Amino acid sequence: MPEARIKRLEMTKKLKMTKEQEEGEEKDEDRQGNPGKERQKIILQVETLSKTYTLGKIPVHALRCACITVRKGELLAIMGPSGSGKSTLLALIGTLEKATDGKIILDGTYLTSVPEKLLPRVRREKIGFIFQHYNLIPTLSALENVELSMRFSRVPKKERVDRARNLLEELGLGDRLSHKPSELSGGEQQRVSIARALANKPALILADEPTGEVDSKTRDSIVRIFKELSEKGQTILVVTHDPEVAKECSRVLQIKDGMIKDY
Repeated sequence: MPEARIKRLEMTKKLKMTKEQEEGEEKDEDRQGNPGKERQKIILQVETLSKTYTLGKIPVHALRCACITVRKGELLAIMGPSGSGKSTLLALIGTLEKATDGKIILDGTYLTSVPEKLLPRVRREKIGFIFQHYNLIPTLSALENVELSMRFSRVPKKERVDRARNLLEELGLGDRLSHKPSELSGGEQQRVSIARALANKPALILADEPTGEVDSKTRDSIVRIFKELSEKGQTILVVTHDPEVAKECSRVLQIKDGMIKDY
């Protein structure tokens, strides 16, 4: 059997074992009634992470030796001027780009060591994405947009529909299940995208300027949703330019010229 295939099989086995182990630990903690210990769990560890692009013959250092520790249930804001490295950091954590150097450990998985072919599975199981422009499929209803995200994870259809409906109802969209994106307000579309991000029960949600396209009232309601999710143990990283969003987060990271400061 080719060596590359053996490595992929070993990594798949490790991912499966990690998921089973985490589920077992969660059940143990539920039985023991020890939520405080669970919230101390480190979900994300970023170690000396760097990303360098080459512009002609000139190296451009988008991110320099970033180090971050994020615990379960944190609502973490990432701020900085345009071109500072915010989007690069999110892209690296979200496995959408490869780092030049450093490590990313998410929920026990070394993302920087996962083979390319297994990265889609890691993204499906470990990471939820929320975008500034919602990125909903215009021909699908709100329910279908959320349900679709679980189809690739092979969740049975009835469970997909039930989970999608429950998430949308929890986010106040119970009367909008059959509406297409064009029939929803900006705030409603963003709530659909939040439900979609939660659908596969991710370890981490990455939100890229999630309030950038909405008014202040809708912004406040979205931030309130994030805070409620955080209190329930969901870990969220939010890239934002808005100080009103940042001040509601448990921590703020400032990025400038690819360097991170943790406040």
